[in-house]
Amino acid sequence: MLLTASISLRQTNDYAHNHGKPIEPRNLLRIFKKFLKDASLPEIRFHDLRHTAASLMLQEGIHPKIVQERLGHSRVSLTLDIYSHVLPAMQQEAAAKLDELLTPIAVDLQYFEE
Repeated sequence: MLLTASISLRQTNDYAHNHGKPIEPRNLLRIFKKFLKDASLPEIRFHDLRHTAASLMLQEGIHPKIVQERLGHSRVSLTLDIYSHVLPAMQQEAAAKLDELLTPIAVDLQYFEE
């Protein structure tokens, strides 16, 4: 349903001016709210899209430096401070992977005997 709504929004050409100038922020917000309503989606703040994108990128393993650059943050530490709520799941995943790497493997010692 979201894809259909997105396509219909693009087809209406409501989000861009024909002369190429940026759309007024209040008009963008009005169009965004109309889009959500037409798509039967819950009302969210426009800024929530940015937050969602950042959280999803981090959850998918995109390097925090890349996320920082995409968001325009001055330091990667700022990005990590803001999106630290995503990190607990990532910490668990990293611990599980490290556990796999450190799990002893069976070795037949007869190959090492003289």
